[in-house]
Amino acid sequence: MEEYEYEELLDRALRQVPSAKATDSRFTIPELKVFIEGKATIFDNFEAICSYMNREPEHVMKFLLNELGTAGKMEGYRAIFQGQFSKDDVEHQIQRYMDEYVLCWECKKPDTHFVKMERVWALKCDACGAIRPIIKRK
Repeated sequence: MEEYEYEELLDRALRQVPSAKATDSRFTIPELKVFIEGKATIFDNFEAICSYMNREPEHVMKFLLNELGTAGKMEGYRAIFQGQFSKDDVEHQIQRYMDEYVLCWECKKPDTHFVKMERVWALKCDACGAIRPIIKRK
């Protein structure tokens, strides 16, 4: 059996590891499909955006209705809001939702989920382990 020095083994192992490309790109959601139809605003890819953020559509919908100050409903894979809102208005509120309920405050990664700790809801990051209390709209 052939014996190797530690340095040789380390060099050999490092040569076999694929090079990792570091990225500082921030978590970004796909483009929103929002359009106005009559007196209503249609958020056509609402369910896909919720799935991408890994959040329940009901929670996202309640946030949007509250922040836009309107009534609305989910119909299939899309959301319908009473009133006319620009795509920028909806994008701004989705970004606010992500900042509050998706992205970790410590490491800024989207690897988070809701946990209930005693009587308080918290956002727990699977990437760095950070936990912070939140107000979860029911």
